[in-house]
Amino acid sequence: MKKRIEISVCIAFVLTVFISMTGFAGTCDDLKRDVFRLHILANSDSREDQELKLKVRDRLLGENIFTQSKNKEEAMQNTKENIENLTEIAKEEIIKNGYDYDVTVQIVNMYFTTREYESFTLPAGNYDALRVLIGKAEGKNWWCVMFPPLCLPAASDKSKMDDVFTDNEVKIITQKPKYKIKFKTVEIFEEFKNWFS
Repeated sequence: MKKRIEISVCIAFVLTVFISMTGFAGTCDDLKRDVFRLHILANSDSREDQELKLKVRDRLLGENIFTQSKNKEEAMQNTKENIENLTEIAKEEIIKNGYDYDVTVQIVNMYFTTREYESFTLPAGNYDALRVLIGKAEGKNWWCVMFPPLCLPAASDKSKMDDVFTDNEVKIITQKPKYKIKFKTVEIFEEFKNWFS
């Protein structure tokens, strides 16, 4: 009898965790569909290459095309229409700083690990992103959120999050201590899924 109760309690626990994670993972998937990220890879990890990466970042973030969008689709379309311009701006900044590295600017769908920013956390998974590869692109990367514009000067306005995400999505990305284990679980699941695809 005791063994049967223990088995029942274990099954109930597993089912409870599964049901709560299913809702959490579903909300994370919805959130990923609303986000357009920026990912910049430096040529190398040398101090100079890392500084150059940040200068390229600053030039790109200074472009008005990133602040004009009302939704992710519009942000991606504006970016797509300006890929050549963004490539020229990045190349110009690289040359201005005395380097002759090639630069590739492209829109991709790529895997990101769970990422904690100052005031929010994004779950692991595949996101659409503007990716900038400088030179060999073997150095540390820099990433942020282009839409909603959370890495731009306008990002200090929390209403940008509220305009794009549901209340449940905002709750998930802004309440760190409560969701750390769930984020890790989603990250493990996403890595497993990524490994098989």
